[in-house]
Amino acid sequence: MGNCCSIQCSFENFLLRGWDFIVGHANHVCKLKETLATLSAALQELSAQRNDVRRQVDVAEQQLLKPFQQVQLWLSKAETMITEAAKLIEDGPQELKNLYLCGCASKKCLSRYKFGKKVVKMLQEINDHISKGAFEKVAENQPTASVVVRPEERPIALESSIEQVWSCIVDKDVMGIIGIYGLGGVGKTTLLTQINNKFSTTPNGFDVVIWALVSKDYDVGKVQDRIGGNLGFSDDSWKNKSVDQKATDIYRVLCYKKFVVLLDDLWERVDLNQVGIPKPSQENGSKLIFTTRSLEVCGEMEARKKIKVECLKPEEAWKLFQDKVGDETLNSHPDIRELAKQLAERCGGLPLAVITMGRAMACKTTPVEWKYAIEKLKRSSLTKMKNEVFPLLKFSFDNFPFTTQSCFLYCCMYPEDYSIPKKRLVEYWFCEGLLNEFDRFSEAQMQGDCIISSLLSACLLERDGEDFVKMHDVIRDMALWITCELKSEGNFFFVKAGCQLFELEPNVRAWERVKRMSVMKNRIEILREPPCNFHNLRTLFLSKNKLEAIRYNYFRFARNLTVLNLSENRGLRALPMGISDLVSLECLDLSYTGIRELSINLKTLKKLKMLELSYMEDLRRIARHLISSFSKLQIFRMNCLTNGDDEDAGNVLNGGIENLIEELKCLQDLNILRIPPIESVSVLERFSSFNLFRRCTETLELRHFSESDVFNVLCLANMERLEEIFFCDCAIMEMKMEKLHIEVPPSPFHALSQVTIGRCNELKDATWLVLVPNLRFLWINKCRKMEEILNEVADVVGIPYSQPFLKLESLHLAELQKLKSIYRDALPFPCLNNIFIDTCPELKKLPLNSDSAKGNQITIWGESDWWETVEWENEATRDVFLPSFRPVSL
Repeated sequence: MGNCCSIQCSFENFLLRGWDFIVGHANHVCKLKETLATLSAALQELSAQRNDVRRQVDVAEQQLLKPFQQVQLWLSKAETMITEAAKLIEDGPQELKNLYLCGCASKKCLSRYKFGKKVVKMLQEINDHISKGAFEKVAENQPTASVVVRPEERPIALESSIEQVWSCIVDKDVMGIIGIYGLGGVGKTTLLTQINNKFSTTPNGFDVVIWALVSKDYDVGKVQDRIGGNLGFSDDSWKNKSVDQKATDIYRVLCYKKFVVLLDDLWERVDLNQVGIPKPSQENGSKLIFTTRSLEVCGEMEARKKIKVECLKPEEAWKLFQDKVGDETLNSHPDIRELAKQLAERCGGLPLAVITMGRAMACKTTPVEWKYAIEKLKRSSLTKMKNEVFPLLKFSFDNFPFTTQSCFLYCCMYPEDYSIPKKRLVEYWFCEGLLNEFDRFSEAQMQGDCIISSLLSACLLERDGEDFVKMHDVIRDMALWITCELKSEGNFFFVKAGCQLFELEPNVRAWERVKRMSVMKNRIEILREPPCNFHNLRTLFLSKNKLEAIRYNYFRFARNLTVLNLSENRGLRALPMGISDLVSLECLDLSYTGIRELSINLKTLKKLKMLELSYMEDLRRIARHLISSFSKLQIFRMNCLTNGDDEDAGNVLNGGIENLIEELKCLQDLNILRIPPIESVSVLERFSSFNLFRRCTETLELRHFSESDVFNVLCLANMERLEEIFFCDCAIMEMKMEKLHIEVPPSPFHALSQVTIGRCNELKDATWLVLVPNLRFLWINKCRKMEEILNEVADVVGIPYSQPFLKLESLHLAELQKLKSIYRDALPFPCLNNIFIDTCPELKKLPLNSDSAKGNQITIWGESDWWETVEWENEATRDVFLPSFRPVSL
């Protein structure tokens, strides 16, 4: 029975399978037309999906992403399926035709069945493949930033700068553009190279790092080619595209990436849109870092972080110099190491100069060779420097217009490491005619200040405090070298400043061609008659010598002399009569000399624009009508006044300052004025009532005021240029501020930056200082009753400024026995550098808290005993300022 059942079941299965075959056979044949139509629709859907995925892959590859392997395999299979399905659909009409002609019972039915089966199978495969092609992502980011490692030199003392730049790159809070600036040859490219290579070894979140050299001859297409090479656009067809087309290609890649672009050696603004670089921002996380010699370029590029690369410190420069020279040479003679230190110092910490000189001296093993090199370098005539260092630095010079170039070269007439007063420098430029855009000094000063700012931005000058600039030693040598190169153009400089000369005996032939001469800071005692004509001479700096006499005929052949600086020669008691021959003279600086008289013969100096008579303590006589005869005078300074002989009616100084004021009233072109001390309120009132003096007074010294107990400081508020004021030996008890908003301009004392109050023994406070928003220096000395600097009156006078002393740099308080307070609250002091407290025993608290002078290095000078008694707001404030204290020895 069991065997019969088994046979029966097998037979039934056979019948079922046969039936399925027959039904399937019939479906494959009879429904072929419908199946082909469905396959055609599926083919269209697969083709569209294939096109979409392929387009996504193309975009990803343009963005330097790597397509997934499964996506590439899917596309490959899709291509095969599309080809096969298209062939079936192409053969379909013929198969249907044969079917209609022969019928289902035809002997070709088996062939139609097989074709129909292929169509059904292909339809199923296509539907399955379509379902697998819904990709979330078709490509992946590179695991690390793509960066081309560049050859590099071992950095010297750049570690802190590298870390500073790197921290700005990885800090998400730092906006996207970072400017690195500094002097040519200081190591900016080395620093940028280190940053570039750091990306290859340090984990970071960037997709691609791009380096491009821009250089002085900026060409958009060349920069695009350098960037394109980093992005895979390197074939000739891409290079032949237009700038706009290249920009589009670069932008299409970078706008989807988190990138870093490093641009080396910018001389002007690079238009990122024109190049195709998306603007880096906090939102996209990308960064642009560039190097430049100019701080102005940092501003033009909208750099949110500006980092200056400084010259090497002396010990760093010496280490680099030793490395380049080598121990074998340094040890070849006992004297060479000391000479090498001198030569290294001459390089001023400029790495390029240090490296160049070190390599040049690597084989010099005798002291005489080193001494010769030092002397040649002093004269800016060392071949290596002229060939390798100066031309590189000169690129910055060449980038300026002629006027700025001339002003820059003028600075090399000062000695090495000399602090050049910015104001005096601009005044000389003006008198020389270098600031030719304006006729009046007040306007020309703006041009001069802008030129100084440009030279500072280009690192051709260095800041030396707020009021002075310096020339780096190598830059000065380069400037002197340039002047030698310009000799053929008639711009002959003779500079022997700070050379310990005892007499002036230049080469006779050179003398005739000299245009600008500086023998400042020497030991010259007598100027004898020159060996020949020097009619080309326009500038003569003789300051800081030991001059005692100038021969009568010395200036006979210098009728084109424009600027004569005789300052700081205390032994010079008289001017030679021949100075009246200098009919072209526009600037005469006699400050700090011992000259006793200015004679009427000087009336011939009709072109004089500047007369500097400051600190002439021995001056006894100025011929009457002399000052008033200088009708073109724009700058006049005189701060010492000794009454002349009462019997000499022809002396301006006879009778005091009022005679001088009367003469000055005739000078309608005055722009800058400093007069000797005014010693009464009545004279001050007459002086300040004259509109010319209100416009041009730069400094006021008020002494011995005793007519009234109260002095209204607002009578000085309309003096537009007032920068410095002295109150000395005045018996006034109060400096009041009445009717502030009615009588005074919105910004009274806006130019005032220095205030000195000394020996005003009745004065109890100096609250009027709240009206001085730009006060930088404050000295208060020997005021016996001074109890506070600013009192609570500041609350009621309606001052237009939120806080006092925001610009204060130096505060000097001495011998104020009753002083208890500077200000009742703590102040921010963002600019304060120095506080000097001497003999102020009642001053127990300073207006400081832990936030005062934040980010600023402040030094507090005082007596150790006083410092121990200072009371602090809290321990945190004490801890902040404890390291700032410096004891003074009495």
